[in-house]
Amino acid sequence: MTAETLEQIKKRIAKVKADLLAIEEMRPGSLTRQFKDPKNKAGAYYQLSYTRQMKSRTEYVPREYVPELRREIRLYQRFKALTAQWVALSIEKSRLKMKRASRRR
Repeated sequence: MTAETLEQIKKRIAKVKADLLAIEEMRPGSLTRQFKDPKNKAGAYYQLSYTRQMKSRTEYVPREYVPELRREIRLYQRFKALTAQWVALSIEKSRLKMKRASRRR
């Protein structure tokens, strides 16, 4: 059973790696719409906020770039989810290998 499970994990890791290779440009952060006059909702502009290397950053985003930036943020979220999945699978694989090795003794 363990050999089959290990093989399944290897296949799932290979799928995660292939999915990661398909990711193009990405950006961390959250995109929000702000107003110069919030009370009257006038003077709208977009702002990207993120933290990188323990530094908080805020950038103003031109309106025409908003759709592309939203796509890049989604790709970053996908990247984070896939790497978390890869780590979880690797931990599971390592545990199974150690368990299998200890049974042989």
